[in-house]
Amino acid sequence: MTITRRAALGASLGLLAAPRLARAAWPERAVTIVVPFAAGGGTDISARVMAQYLERELGQPFVVQNRGGAGGAIGLSAVANSAPDGYTIGIINTPGIVTIPIERSPGWNMDSFTFIAGVVEDPATLSVHPDSPIRSIADLVETAKREPGRVTVSTQGVGSAGHISTLLLEQAAGISFEPVAYAGAAPAALALMRKEITVATANLGEALTFARAQPWRTLGVMSESRHPMAPDVPTLKESGYDLRGGSLRGVGGPKGMPADVVARLSAAVARVVANPEFQATSERAFQPLRYLNSADYVAYLKAADETHRRLWAVRPWNR
Repeated sequence: MTITRRAALGASLGLLAAPRLARAAWPERAVTIVVPFAAGGGTDISARVMAQYLERELGQPFVVQNRGGAGGAIGLSAVANSAPDGYTIGIINTPGIVTIPIERSPGWNMDSFTFIAGVVEDPATLSVHPDSPIRSIADLVETAKREPGRVTVSTQGVGSAGHISTLLLEQAAGISFEPVAYAGAAPAALALMRKEITVATANLGEALTFARAQPWRTLGVMSESRHPMAPDVPTLKESGYDLRGGSLRGVGGPKGMPADVVARLSAAVARVVANPEFQATSERAFQPLRYLNSADYVAYLKAADETHRRLWAVRPWNR
């Protein structure tokens, strides 16, 4: 082989190897984290806390982008339809990731995503303005029975965690609410402060955050037992309604992400969650951590999908 042919062959092999080298170098620039809800809510806080620590682990900025609306469908669509190169990821919430494809055709389903890890599990709550005569879940149920369809309750859209939570209570107590949709928990909290709605649904971390800065009374939490972050807040089970609700927040990206990028991002998330400083920061931000690796995260989502399909068969939530 001549020197010229050897040089040409070497150049060709170098070009073939270049894409592998580029992927191995991920991330070479800023990574966008899409939040499918408005700024100021629990999902937004999860993303911003996580972003700080991922930047330290991976050496590039992680930029939070809020894409609220349609119960999270707009933001999830942005993630599903992004280039699978690792530079657009998102915070993926239950129940939206499973309920949205059940109730409508958003152009994606669970197979449209790469699920990296579960990070935060935040139970649902129901809260009122402190001036409200409603002081307990029992009071809320009694009011809804006395004024059917007139008790306004905030949700983050059809099929959102708040919406599903209210449906579960309606079904269990034989009552009906009037849902009012907002782009996120923060706009709903503002509406409650202004007394534009009767009840606000929020995850526990959101409720505790809002209670620090504005009038707020949490009536109950939809968890198995009283939560360590709010030991004074009774469960709905204590009021006679053995209900669970809320949201698991995880990290994911579009389908087809390179395996080496997935592995590096997965390892970085695991290190972040194991970091005592991150754990302390999350506790101060009222972020109840629950780490699930990719396999356990997918199993959790599949179980949630089955549960909500059964609920849909009995009580379609888009009616």
